[in-house]
Amino acid sequence: MIAAGWRKPARAAAAFTRERRSSRAPTPVALAEIPTRLHRRTPIWRKLWALVAGSALAVVTGAVLATLISFGVAYSVYTLTQMLKS
Repeated sequence: MIAAGWRKPARAAAAFTRERRSSRAPTPVALAEIPTRLHRRTPIWRKLWALVAGSALAVVTGAVLATLISFGVAYSVYTLTQMLKS
């Protein structure tokens, strides 16, 4: 604070920016009641489709990750084996 060149005052100052001025009279806000549709439950076929699609994506992602990881492990084993032979 010393480097910034100011210090905190001992008492809190009034927030003049939020003070209501007489020149700014509050304006009324118009409200309207509009009927809305009630919430509809999600259909069972959509829930089942989400379950099937999510499961398929999980299986495909797992297969791709397993292939990549096994390729990396096989490559490192092959490389280390070749280093031992030399």
